[in-house]
Amino acid sequence: MFEQGDLKYVILQLLEEKPRHGYEIIKELEDRFSGAYSPSPGTVYPTLTMLVDLGFAVAREEEGGKKIYEITEAGRAHLAEHKTTVDDIFERMAQFGSSLFGGKMTDVNRAFADLGRAVYGSAFRRNVESDVLAKMREVLERAAKEIDGLTK
Repeated sequence: MFEQGDLKYVILQLLEEKPRHGYEIIKELEDRFSGAYSPSPGTVYPTLTMLVDLGFAVAREEEGGKKIYEITEAGRAHLAEHKTTVDDIFERMAQFGSSLFGGKMTDVNRAFADLGRAVYGSAFRRNVESDVLAKMREVLERAAKEIDGLTK
């Protein structure tokens, strides 16, 4: 989703908005991508540790052992120094969301949701026989090939 090094800028920007727990950062990014992307704890927490090590953020331990992260003045200065890069990253994030979920894609997303309900609703509501599941797979494979052919 991000280019090398982008996540540190994204996290710093989120911390500039307000202090956050690591989980809150994950959830905020998931929300901003409308659920299409959610960074793993294995990428967020090491990035937070790096930001603390660089002096761009501090971690305060709260009751219960949770850490809340806050941007430092050095972190604010780093963001300001790289404002163009940060603005670029957040513009790409906004474009991703609008191109995938808005505008012309709205009807396609609705149709895709209808397809998901039809496939999974049928499969889970009844004890579907394997021959029906095989036919479902065939229909989906044909649809995928036909859709691929539309853009070639």
